[in-house]
Amino acid sequence: MCGIVCYVGQKQARPILLEGLKQLEYRGYDSAGLAIQQEDGIACYRAVGKIVELERKLNGVDINGNVGIAHTRWATHGEPSEANAHPHWDQDENVFVIHNGIIENFIVLKKKLEKHGITFRSETDTEVLAHLIGLNFNGSLNEAVRKTMSQVEGTFGLAVIHRNAPGEIVVARRGSPLIIGVGEDGHFAASDVSAMVRHTNKVVHLEENELATLTTEGFSISTAQAKPIERSTETVEWRAEDAELNGFPHFMLKEIYEQPETIKNAFRGRLEPGEGVPKLGGIMPVWDSLKECRHVVIVACGTSYYAGAVGRYVFERLTEIDVEVELASEFRYRKLNFPENTFIVALSQSGETADTLAAIREAKRKGARLLGMVNVVGSSISRETEAGVYNHAGPEIGVASTKIFTSQLTILTLLALLLGRHHNLSLTEGVEAIRAIQALPELMKDVLSQAHHIEAIAEKYHKCNNWLFLGRKYNYPIAMEGALKLKEISYIHAEGYPAGEMKHGPIALINPEMPTVAIIPKDDMYEKMFSNIQEIKSRKGPVIAVATKGDDDLREIVDDVIEIPKTLDFLNPILAVVPCQLLSYYCASLLNRDIDKPRNLAKSVTVE
Repeated sequence: MCGIVCYVGQKQARPILLEGLKQLEYRGYDSAGLAIQQEDGIACYRAVGKIVELERKLNGVDINGNVGIAHTRWATHGEPSEANAHPHWDQDENVFVIHNGIIENFIVLKKKLEKHGITFRSETDTEVLAHLIGLNFNGSLNEAVRKTMSQVEGTFGLAVIHRNAPGEIVVARRGSPLIIGVGEDGHFAASDVSAMVRHTNKVVHLEENELATLTTEGFSISTAQAKPIERSTETVEWRAEDAELNGFPHFMLKEIYEQPETIKNAFRGRLEPGEGVPKLGGIMPVWDSLKECRHVVIVACGTSYYAGAVGRYVFERLTEIDVEVELASEFRYRKLNFPENTFIVALSQSGETADTLAAIREAKRKGARLLGMVNVVGSSISRETEAGVYNHAGPEIGVASTKIFTSQLTILTLLALLLGRHHNLSLTEGVEAIRAIQALPELMKDVLSQAHHIEAIAEKYHKCNNWLFLGRKYNYPIAMEGALKLKEISYIHAEGYPAGEMKHGPIALINPEMPTVAIIPKDDMYEKMFSNIQEIKSRKGPVIAVATKGDDDLREIVDDVIEIPKTLDFLNPILAVVPCQLLSYYCASLLNRDIDKPRNLAKSVTVE
């Protein structure tokens, strides 16, 4: 949630901060604000709504300064309002703070501060930080922040400037990501590399309970116990143009169309076609244990959870491993008993998902081994797991995940295939699977070529208030993901269901105003799905079928068909989800929704 961007250097801070905020807007867009050091003090401006509202407020305002902090908010404590927007300041208006995360003991701290005569101006937990840092300041901003860190409980990524500490920014991290950017004309700090990739691709990741002081000349990192830290820079692989629309009306549509390339990136350099064996260098540090593993638990949230649910079926098809899939948000509240040599596989686009991080930490306490699958190099999950695989999919800006989902499915399939070849999967089966995986990008282009047809279907049904998505086996999680996408960006109520459960309740909802999306490729579940569709049609429910190309029998009983090319049964989900993504996109577009920034949602959920 929320986005932080900071700059100290030789250039004017204002345009750099505003540009960075625009790149971070997918992380939060309830309100925004910035604070910039000037010769005569600190200028602070805040506005409710998207970044454009802050720009309007700054129009015609003269701000000169080369040190500044900025924030875009996704509300947790207090409604979206100017008073609750960041930055927040202390009683004497010396300290200005921006903050991601949640201060869990803020009510206790607030009451203590109020007893000492402090007046609060907002409903936020963040304001507590500003007052504490102000009271703790005794000439060193770094020491004031360090002392404050020892007084607060919870999670934070924070950035601070002080009227009496010109030319410096202090940032600190506990549980919420912060990255330092090393530029030629200054230094940056941000919650996401996308905010500064236009200025530098050299970054340093802050670890847990570390803080740093940034100046024009350099930066220094230390622990909460004041121990200096030396850390070399890393080079990020993202390019500035990766975060541009490039002619598309929305990032979501752009990212849907990027999927042939991101799938290719997921397997590029990772296949040995002649041996029928994938190569996953990132898991080699634990390979000797992993190849003997017989119990895997996949933990994730939201769309990544549905990727894990597909992965379970693929593992069962290709390996002898027992696989569980758990919602990370519930995982650590269970009594966990792992068999020996259990591996946890954590899925997360950002690598910063708070619930997933909490889940792997709890699993580690119980003796499990940890693997990560993330898209962001250097993210928290990538550092806290023993080994793993990167998606290499480039930035995903749209809040509703699309290309990372199919990338995750591809990599889970590679992992299952690798383990399967070390169990009882034959060379012939391995070679067949790799050839089918290599064919996926071209097959997906075939699905994308039907976009206008899918848009016409959306035109037909977008005013329906309730939808049902059905699938079986590999495609049951795709039904769940399809329903989630429609809910996320169009605000249409939708349910994803295993088709076999239709008769156990949901069939009561079927009527002519409720379309059903039935995912029915030609596989071993085809006849059963066909029967489910007939049950719906007999009750006058309209059916949109996602079906294998050339299925003429199905066309005779359904209302609309979206075709996917034939592939191996366990790869069907990678193709079948694309029509669901496009249907959701076009319904939302026809309803004039804010597709890339749906209400109440943010991209990276870094609070519980």
